[in-house]
Amino acid sequence: MELRHLRYFIAVADELSFSRAAERLQIAQPPLSQQIQALELELGVKLFDRKKRPLQVTLAGQAFLAEARSTLANLEQAIHKTQRIHQGELGHLTVGFTSSMANGVLPNILRTFRQHYPQTNLILREASSGSQLQKLRDRQADIIFAYRTPALIEAKDLEVTLLSEETLVAVLPQHHPLTAQAKISLIDLANEEFVMPLRPVVSGLSEQIYYLCAQAGFVPKVAQEAIFMVTILGLVAGEIGISILPSSVQNLRRQGVVYRPFQEQPTANPLTIVWRQGHSSPILQQFIDIARTESIQKLDTAPSS
Repeated sequence: MELRHLRYFIAVADELSFSRAAERLQIAQPPLSQQIQALELELGVKLFDRKKRPLQVTLAGQAFLAEARSTLANLEQAIHKTQRIHQGELGHLTVGFTSSMANGVLPNILRTFRQHYPQTNLILREASSGSQLQKLRDRQADIIFAYRTPALIEAKDLEVTLLSEETLVAVLPQHHPLTAQAKISLIDLANEEFVMPLRPVVSGLSEQIYYLCAQAGFVPKVAQEAIFMVTILGLVAGEIGISILPSSVQNLRRQGVVYRPFQEQPTANPLTIVWRQGHSSPILQQFIDIARTESIQKLDTAPSS
């Protein structure tokens, strides 16, 4: 039995006429009659009462008709679903990110992706930057957002695409004397106590702050370390110290904290998206394309310093 037998049978049952069914199927009537006879022979039952006019579907034929319709409907659904998966409209995608990235371009990327592919199951995994690469390699994530580091640049098993760069800003307690200045210099922080991103967890940003301070001629005095941006902001508001963070942190609008740009306009390590080399799927490619587009738009609309 072939699928065409089911289509032929359904056409005859719908039209209750071999001639009309043959016209609908765009085939000659004799081959159609032969195919229906072959189907009846294979099933061992009569599907049509040919003695009655118009043609009548037998009780056995009515039962088979319902199943035949269901079979073809299921097949069409399977074909449609397969095509949509191939086009990147269905399936699932696991995305890794750190808490700091939720303040920047990430929300726009996620919103746009969900608008275009609402039936894709988007699984989000928040973790420290230090563990993101391992999760990617362990196939616990399909793609991750990560700040560019030497380890990332040297990785031969990963694909890396630059998304954006953002400047760093000084994060000051509300009543700090430096808030009186529209811009400050890195050397202005030489005698300040710092609330630093925890080095083993947010290593890229922490190392960059140490580097920038060294370039300005001092070593930062670390009063406290913290993992999350909101924690750092809370500690700064509590006057535990000052901090240096990516400019997107300003979206958090923490009471008791003031942000000031630097005269040197230092930039954070570039934000990238990373996936396993050789891992390719339509859903992944759609996500990468949207991430690139949203990042370009954000750069184009960003206010100049």
